[in-house]
Amino acid sequence: MTTEPEIVELPERPYVAIAASVTMRALGTVVPPLNREVFGWLAARGAPPSGPPFWRYNLIDMDRELEVEAGTTVAAPVPGDDRVRAGVLPAGRYATVRHVGHPETLSAATAALLDWAAAKGLKWDVSPSPEGERWGCRLEIHHSDPVSEPDMTKWVTELAFRLEDEDVR
Repeated sequence: MTTEPEIVELPERPYVAIAASVTMRALGTVVPPLNREVFGWLAARGAPPSGPPFWRYNLIDMDRELEVEAGTTVAAPVPGDDRVRAGVLPAGRYATVRHVGHPETLSAATAALLDWAAAKGLKWDVSPSPEGERWGCRLEIHHSDPVSEPDMTKWVTELAFRLEDEDVR
């Protein structure tokens, strides 16, 4: 089940994350442990997360490699280190949708969101590069805790993809 897409205005938000370069095939095994590591890293510093875990897709080439950050937002900036990077999710207009279902069904929800935006003439904050598509901010936000909800078909995932600034058009 996927909700109807909508456009929302989101503020700038500080975050911390661990980056990884992975293939699409390895994504589901490599990236989830990084979220746990980020939450442990924050706990060791007494800095609570201010939101659920997310995956930020910075570079996408489905046939070769994805550059992904596994992270979470924080209420106030926290300095990173050699392993955990600190950054800011950019403010702006985002096309969002909530999906309830197994992670394997997210590709269909993603395709539906991309198609919805195309039908509305919306432009993404994305640019081509020799390595693939470079996204300004493309988030997959994981609202379900696998410990308290082990049934993956009930997991809630929000997709939030930043739109191109209207001034750019």
